[in-house]
Formats: sequence, structure tokens, C-alpha cells
Amino acid sequence: MTITPDAAEGRRVHDLDRAHVFHSWSAQGSLDPMAIAGAEGSYVWDYDGNRYLDFSSQLVNVNIGHQHPKVVAAIQEQAGRLATIAPGTANDKRGEAAQRISALAPAGHEKVFFTNGGADANENAIRMARLHTGRDKVLSFYRSYHGNTGAAITSTGDPRRWPNEYATGHVHFFGPYLYRSAFWATSPEEESARALEHLEQVITFEGQSTVAAILLETVVGTAGVLIPPPGYLPGVRALCDKYGIVLILDEVMAGFGRTGKWFAFDHFDVVPDLITWAKGSNSGYVPVGGVVISDEIAATFADRVFPGGLTYSGHPLATASIVASIDAMKSEGVVENAARIGSDVRAPGLAELASRHPVIGEVRGLGVVWALDLVKDRATREPLAPYGGSSPAMGALTAECKKRGLLPFTNYNRLHVVPPCTVSDAEAKDGLAILDEVFTAVDAFYTG
Repeated sequence: MTITPDAAEGRRVHDLDRAHVFHSWSAQGSLDPMAIAGAEGSYVWDYDGNRYLDFSSQLVNVNIGHQHPKVVAAIQEQAGRLATIAPGTANDKRGEAAQRISALAPAGHEKVFFTNGGADANENAIRMARLHTGRDKVLSFYRSYHGNTGAAITSTGDPRRWPNEYATGHVHFFGPYLYRSAFWATSPEEESARALEHLEQVITFEGQSTVAAILLETVVGTAGVLIPPPGYLPGVRALCDKYGIVLILDEVMAGFGRTGKWFAFDHFDVVPDLITWAKGSNSGYVPVGGVVISDEIAATFADRVFPGGLTYSGHPLATASIVASIDAMKSEGVVENAARIGSDVRAPGLAELASRHPVIGEVRGLGVVWALDLVKDRATREPLAPYGGSSPAMGALTAECKKRGLLPFTNYNRLHVVPPCTVSDAEAKDGLAILDEVFTAVDAFYTG
């Protein structure tokens, strides 16, 4: 990669942004965004020539790495041939993308509905579940994120929901999280059993005949990289079967190789009714998302109109990029690489960091999605930042990472270690070495 610094252009880009761009999830007056000049593989760089190892994958979505030549070429070729077409038509890349995605899903999931992203994927999955069951309520974790549209944000558990609760029929419950157990559990098995008992009680007290769907991130992403304990997801599936509830698994962040499998639920012996997906399918090169639909639910709409649609559903640029991305991931062993990096580099490397830095309370993850639960005191497990907020310690962590050439992903008291699925051994180890230096500085905030 060739990096040519141009500080003047960087200032122009930054000033243009601040003059005219309204940013998401932000108070606009205090923003000072980094101006990115380019990217390749696992790296991005700014206009001053500073190169950063991208351990955030931007929003945990650049699974195939930045600027993958086969995906870029597919978008360019499609733009030259057919840049857009209405969703009511048949299109080669739309059909091929749907075929490739359904082939990755469990048997009996042949249909794919395309959306513009993950939020409206969850929105439409909820709509399908409600229409299929004739019921209204949707149950979801407190620790979760499902997108920022009406039903999706109300299904979300984190504080971004609070100013946005306009949709109705949503109920939250506690999922398993042994490190901070809501159930006084002392083992993964006990946590799983007690969390399932809690969920069944919620179903009972909400009224089993009123619950349309249970919506879960297979592996909770932004809210903590929470890996389901043994038996939990099969137990949820059994409860759904018992009470006639649709199981929706949100694979927007965890899908398409992130956990070392094509879908995260492939780790857990569970088959959902609806699978929502988005950014991992093409690394976000073009906005896209969708729902993989079980044959039973698809049959509900064989003679009944499905009352949902989007102007850009199955957009040819997006679907062409999906086809190229899935084909490249298969031919280049990208999913296998993510699994190997997780087991051979990430798991031992992060455990070794935790053994030397007391501020790291717990390490958890799969493939190339990991989180470090950071604490002031290991005995009390007091978080390094409060729920819903930040702290000087977390601010120092972010600054130290960037100073050393690493882009972090932080949320409250956690550092998420989430590089592209294509990350090399050398890059993964370079990142660990940087984090070792960072935590040497952050350990000063430890009070235990």
C-alpha cells in the first residue's frame, strides 16, 4: 500500500464534514472525527499518513477486509452493466445472492427477503413473525442491540432504546451472562438452566398466547460479546416449540464468518425460524441486509400479501457484492482463517494479557469477535466505566490505542477485539503487542 500524506486535504475533508454532516449517536458540537484517506486489508490511514491496524472492523462488519479486489471489481462491473433495477423484477445477482445465502442456512430455509441493512431486517422479521402467529409481543434481551428503527430499537436492550421507545408489544428479559450473573449462578450449566427458567416465567406471565417471537443475537455483540452457555439456545428453541413462538436469531454482527462459522448458531445446535443478517455478507461495501425465512413461514405468504417492501430491496450493486464476497470467502478460506485465529492466536494471546494486567476481568469470544470486560477491582468486578457511560480510564485506553496505531472498538467498560476475518497471524500478534503496551498504562486505573 502506498500512503501519500496530504494534511491540507485532510483539513478540508474534516472542515467539510463539520460544516454539513449530521452524525449519528452524537452531540454534534463536540465532534472531532478522524478523516480517513484510504484503507486496505486490515489497515486504514489518515491524511497525515498515520496508519492504523483496524481492530474495530469499523462497525464489526469489514469481515473480508478493506478494499478486497474481487468485491470491488464485482461492484464496478455491475455498475457498468446495470446500476439499479426495481425490486419487483428478477435480476441475476439478486437471485444468485439469495441462492448463496440460503445454501449457507439450515435445510428448509429457501427464501431470502432483502433489506437495506440490519435494522430493517429485524423490523421485517418481527413483522413476519407477528403475521405468521397472529400474536403481537416480542421478547428480547436487555443486553442487546437490534438496530435503530421502530420495532428494532424498542427490541434493543441498551440505553439507546430509552429515548426511542415508541413501538409497542416489546418485553425484555435477562439472558445468560455468568461473569455478571442475574441468577446467582456459579457454573455455565447453572447459568443456562436458571436463565431458561427465567425466560419461561416471563413467557408465562406475559401470556404465552400473546408472544409472537423471541428475538436474540446469537452471540450478543455490542452489548458484550456474550457467548451462550451450553444448552441455552437449544433450550430457547424448545420453549419456542412448546409455546408456538417464532425464534428469530439476529446474525447481523455475528454472521458470515465472524465467529469462525458461516452463522454463529452453527456452534450451538439450534435452528431458528428466521435469520436476520446484513453487513457481514459483503463487509458493508454497499448497504444491504435481509431475512432468511423458514419454508413454513414463507408459506404463510404464498396466497397472502406480505405487507412490506423497500425501494432498494435486493439492489444489484449490493447483491453483486454479496456474490463476490461469499465466493471469495469460500475460495480463500476466510471463515476457516477466522476460526484458526480465534483458537490459536486470540484465545491464548488475550488470556496471557489478562494474566499480566489486573484491569482485565474476563476474556470471552469466538473466531474474531472478542471482548475484554475491564474492571477496577477483580474481586468486586466493579466496571471500569458505568453502564451507559464512559470514564477517564476508557478515554485513556482509546487514546493510547490510537497513539500506537490501533483503532479500537470500545463500549462502556469493554474493549472489543474485532479485526477483519482476513487478519493475518502477524497482524493479530502486532495488535496484541500494542494492547500489552496500552494496558500497561491503563492498569494505573486499577484500584483492587
